[in-house]
Amino acid sequence: MPTGIALRDVREQLFAAAERVLLRDGAGALTSRAVTTEAGVAKGVLHRHFADFDAFLAELVLDRADRVEGQAAALRASAGTGTVAGQVGAALTALFSSVAVEMVALLTFRDGLRARLRAAGAARIPVLTEATAMIAAYLAAERDRGRVAPGADVDTLALTLIGAGHLLFAGRDGTPPAAADVDRMVTTTLAGVAL
Repeated sequence: MPTGIALRDVREQLFAAAERVLLRDGAGALTSRAVTTEAGVAKGVLHRHFADFDAFLAELVLDRADRVEGQAAALRASAGTGTVAGQVGAALTALFSSVAVEMVALLTFRDGLRARLRAAGAARIPVLTEATAMIAAYLAAERDRGRVAPGADVDTLALTLIGAGHLLFAGRDGTPPAAADVDRMVTTTLAGVAL
């Protein structure tokens, strides 16, 4: 790669490249060389902007966890529209069609990354923790509108939906589950709760 070329938003360019590698090849293939090759930059570019590869990965995970909060605001704003199951299914599909499934694998494989995230005060499983809060807040908003049963334990429902959603989307070699499978899982989980 020639030197002296100004790169725009290197951080986001590297993050996007890492996501593409994760989605295409999985967590085991994510290396600094794979990221810089995918981004079309010299390997030194990553190390000029981050202390080491685990620092890069920690920032990637935290950035993607922050993005879930943006999705959460949109989901809460949708309360009262469509069906509860439909909104939850769409939110889970958007979440798990992204890099969230591979983030869990990445956290499992890299001890240094987990240690760095703990030191930064991150949730135990970033992205999934924020996603659980997103679903719980949405279900609470729907409960306030009378579309979810008054006594519904939205926190437990959210944990159940995120866990089941993760299992439904994981291990499919890039093939997402059928929309009917997602709908059946959400509808079954919310049976007797969504009014």
